[in-house]
Amino acid sequence: MNIQAGGKRAAVGAMVGLAIGDALGFPTEFNDVPQILAKCGPWRVMELPEPAFVTDDTQMTLALGRGLRTAGERGPLAPARVVRPVREEYVDWWRSPDNNRAPGRTCLVACEQLSHEKRRWQEASRTGSKGCGANMRVAPVGLIPGLPEETRSGVAQLQAALTHGHPTALAASDLTAHAVRLLAYGARPIELVGMLRDYARKNRSVYRKWWLGDLWEFAQDHSAAEFTERGWDECLAVLDRVDEALRAPDREVDPCTLTGAGWVAEEALATALLCFLLFPDEPLTAVRRAACTSGDSDSIACLTGAFAGAHLGADAWPSAWAERIEYRDELLALGHLWDAA
Repeated sequence: MNIQAGGKRAAVGAMVGLAIGDALGFPTEFNDVPQILAKCGPWRVMELPEPAFVTDDTQMTLALGRGLRTAGERGPLAPARVVRPVREEYVDWWRSPDNNRAPGRTCLVACEQLSHEKRRWQEASRTGSKGCGANMRVAPVGLIPGLPEETRSGVAQLQAALTHGHPTALAASDLTAHAVRLLAYGARPIELVGMLRDYARKNRSVYRKWWLGDLWEFAQDHSAAEFTERGWDECLAVLDRVDEALRAPDREVDPCTLTGAGWVAEEALATALLCFLLFPDEPLTAVRRAACTSGDSDSIACLTGAFAGAHLGADAWPSAWAERIEYRDELLALGHLWDAA
């Protein structure tokens, strides 16, 4: 089974969806909910801005997608084959004049360090940062068909670790890519959190040494196992908060008050999951809810759009929105590539 089964085109749906969410949340980031409502009107009828500019979330997603496409053209994905093109794409993004969308400090500092070619990437990684920059961009890893689970996990963690080396950033990126993959292949939304919890428990003590090398030694932990367990435990705790929020859902309450503001990776995952699961068959309502939040609205809405698009496919998004999103042609090119594989 591929992710185009039944005409769904999950990869196109996810790539367009993440950009739509990103563009919808761009004007609302750094605002509280009353400010957003005053600026945009009722959240259930928020309109996509004109023009529909995106942020560094979509830019870095495309950078990762290009890097992985290049790596895949050279053979099966492996650490040495992945690191070079993805590192180069991240550095090119850092140098780009279009990198003017309020990017995160961790990404900027780490990419500057990565630009020194003789520096090992583990030395560039910010092991104290678990910012959502680690997983706002990871959707492509869940969309590439045919990856063994260990490879998908390794790639998801490695792409995060190039900038954000905190174990929670790695675990949250792994979980985010896994969620995208599950939805693309037809997982039922009602079962999603349980499936993610099972995955986290299974991998709780697994350090991907082949992919991460000696990264853990740059942190304060006493062992690789202690390092990785610290990250998975924080992700397991935030999944519990998602379940709690869904027991008696109030769709008018700011999701950030329930699962976190999304500035850090595990909260971005949790709050995006919550927004998606509140409206699993209403993609526009889901991304609107995500954009009308008091936290990192663009990243939350970006991930929400990826989940909704992976679940419902390309037809989730109205053509009037999809046709005017920034970087549309490149988003579609990558989506079509992975849908057709």
